[in-house]
Amino acid sequence: MKKIAPIIGLLLFVFGANAQKIFDVHIHGNKNPTSQLAQLASNGVYKAAVSTSWDLQTSYQNTESLLFLHGLMLACPEGKVPYSLQFCFSDQREFPDIDWVEQLIKENKIQFLGEVLNQYYGISPSDEKLFPYYALAEKYNIPVGIHTGLAGPEHGSPNFKISLGTPLLLENLLQRFPKLKVWIMHAGAPFIEDSIAIMKYYPNVYADISAINNPYIFPKADFEAIMNRFIDAGLEDRLMFGSDNGDIKSAIASIEDLVILNDTQKRKIYYENAELFFAR
Repeated sequence: MKKIAPIIGLLLFVFGANAQKIFDVHIHGNKNPTSQLAQLASNGVYKAAVSTSWDLQTSYQNTESLLFLHGLMLACPEGKVPYSLQFCFSDQREFPDIDWVEQLIKENKIQFLGEVLNQYYGISPSDEKLFPYYALAEKYNIPVGIHTGLAGPEHGSPNFKISLGTPLLLENLLQRFPKLKVWIMHAGAPFIEDSIAIMKYYPNVYADISAINNPYIFPKADFEAIMNRFIDAGLEDRLMFGSDNGDIKSAIASIEDLVILNDTQKRKIYYENAELFFAR
């Protein structure tokens, strides 16, 4: 990964004057990380939260221009990362050893838990199997990112259920762990009203807008309607940018095309909200 630092530096020199400063809170591993990270850097990403299989995860190291926050996937269906179907951990377990997780946090080798794959695994995000991990996250003040909403085809998870994707299922864990910082991945779409209800009642809950800002998944009219609802609900301070390995240039364009957002609101979504959320 160190070999790509000069490439990223050059891209930032060429494009940096025009690139929007971005903290991407939702990326995954890629078979071609050099191309992936060059694309992020050329579009203004200076910090990214990455989660993937542990072996691939550890290959994502900081460069001079791009800082990584490392997550830890868990509740891996049949021990595997959805879609890529790599084993989450070398021992092929579905859940990582809790003592090992705590040691990783203490050594600052992970800065968040996620993507929590409960929906793919076939359980609620408030299932007690996940409570020991939430307890650690609350104890050490690190965020938890939870998959919500829908999923694409061929994810390889036979127990996936759409009904487990509503953010309303977060309520039990939020009451059990009142200081836990949680972010709703994919903004909970299409369960937007559920996301808004949870976020309005629980101020420690944020949402990333990955997938909904991808015009190949959600038409721009749908994205605009969703963002209108969040802004009207007064949640502009708790929305964060995420690309989820989609075309980041299109994701940025989707935001730039929103006439409802002023420059201050865009800055909040691009990086300011995330900086506050991930602060320890």
